[in-house]
Amino acid sequence: MLAHLAGDYVLQPHWMSQEKTSRWDVAAAHGAIYGACHLIVTRSPWRLLAIAGTHAVIDRYRLAKQLSWAKNQLGPSRVRQPWSECQATGYPPDTPAWLAVWLMIIVDNATHLAINAVASGSEQ
Repeated sequence: MLAHLAGDYVLQPHWMSQEKTSRWDVAAAHGAIYGACHLIVTRSPWRLLAIAGTHAVIDRYRLAKQLSWAKNQLGPSRVRQPWSECQATGYPPDTPAWLAVWLMIIVDNATHLAINAVASGSEQ
């Protein structure tokens, strides 16, 4: 958890957080910094690559939006919204903007932490 917080928040400058979704070089740099923070969790190059690589891909494509939308499709058909109406955050347009952003951030963090747990879970 501490490695995640350091790599995703403490050591990520604002410019990087803004540009990582539109530039691969910035997403890769962020992934490398994030991965380096996980040296306290694992020294395995393959595990570090899994942690850093998936982090860069998830952030570059802002996959938390798609995950948020997909999980909302599990509800009854009367509450489902088409992607075209939810693509800003993955949540319906009637969701207050501040809440939709925070929910997307929570999905993003939960996804990263789950991957980190799997990647470093059976460390020998």
